[in-house]
Amino acid sequence: MNKKKIFNDPVYGFITVPSELLFDIIQHPYFQRLRRIKQLGLTEFVYPGALHTRFHHALGAMHLMSIAIQSLSGKDNRISDKECEASMAAILLHDVGHGPFSHALEHAIFDQVPHEQISLHIMQLLNEEFDGKLQLAIDIFTDSYERHFFHQLVSSQLDVDRLDYLNRDSFYTGVSEGLIGADRLLKMLNVAEDQLVVEEKGIYSIESFLVSRRLMYWQVYMHKTVTSAEQMVMKVMQRARELTQQGVPVPASPALTFFLHESLSILDFERDPSILKKFIALDDYDIWGGIKTWAEHPDKILSYLSVCLLERKLFKIILSPTPFEIEFLEGVRELAQEQFNVAPQDVHYLVVTGKISNNAYESGGENINVLTKQSQIVDVAQASDLPNIQALSRKVEKYYVCYPKEIASL
Repeated sequence: MNKKKIFNDPVYGFITVPSELLFDIIQHPYFQRLRRIKQLGLTEFVYPGALHTRFHHALGAMHLMSIAIQSLSGKDNRISDKECEASMAAILLHDVGHGPFSHALEHAIFDQVPHEQISLHIMQLLNEEFDGKLQLAIDIFTDSYERHFFHQLVSSQLDVDRLDYLNRDSFYTGVSEGLIGADRLLKMLNVAEDQLVVEEKGIYSIESFLVSRRLMYWQVYMHKTVTSAEQMVMKVMQRARELTQQGVPVPASPALTFFLHESLSILDFERDPSILKKFIALDDYDIWGGIKTWAEHPDKILSYLSVCLLERKLFKIILSPTPFEIEFLEGVRELAQEQFNVAPQDVHYLVVTGKISNNAYESGGENINVLTKQSQIVDVAQASDLPNIQALSRKVEKYYVCYPKEIASL
């Protein structure tokens, strides 16, 4: 069987799968599950075209990784075929641990179980199945491989993951401000002192990339209506879980029923391998199937939230650069409690507060480094003669309150 397949991708055109191992990973049920998890969760409520999946993104990131490796190899950086394949396997599997609705439910189904940790567990399972052929990919993913720059290609402030999702999410949402020159950036990459660097002539491309990232976060990922929808789906899951653990029947698929009953941490995943197998059976369809069923549930909070999501009757959301006055929030909670006749301890399902923040560049962490013409390695914020990068490293915070529109007019 010819396993060197070609996919026709709407963003990049033809994507080649260059090895049998990579094809076998793509064909595996753990990876095929990503077809059933949307890349942008509930963003389709604002941008109807945002229907692409984690499967699309993983293939695109693999394609960009191949371009990056090819570019680095052409600059006298010794990269073996084994390292090339392992890098592509690592980026292919970097998101395999995402749960339903991607980031939206990461803290609603589990107790602080990061998707990166689950991705690692799944990679280790696959490594056993593939007779240890993924060990180098795991070492690169966990940054335990001696050549650090491979990990930077998978996870850093200028990795192929970010390059793909900005391009792809921009394409599918139609938000053209997110488009970046990924090809040019990849061709500007080099390695110096075992660090991934960008050649000095690529500074303005980096700045364009960071500006695009900032715009995409506020226009897409943290769009206020998307934030409202995500908070509502988190609350519907929390209510379903609370009722289930109180002994109230909440119909759901077998996989979702298990996670509604249990309060799990990453230690539970490590202690009991069967939990991971149950997690792998969970995707967006389990959540939507549950929400459709819960619309008829006798619990009025669960049914109300479910109907609102199905009919896109989203909570009103107000954003503020400063925390809201306590008196204002208490007034909103009193109105919600009176309008919906709920107990005081349940009003948090209807009035949701929180904070969102965004800084396009985290200066002081693992920086984006520039290789100057004098062969010096400097942080891009110091290398650039434009003030934008310094400005983009400042964190912008916004506070929000979401509540039903029924009380907005009271």
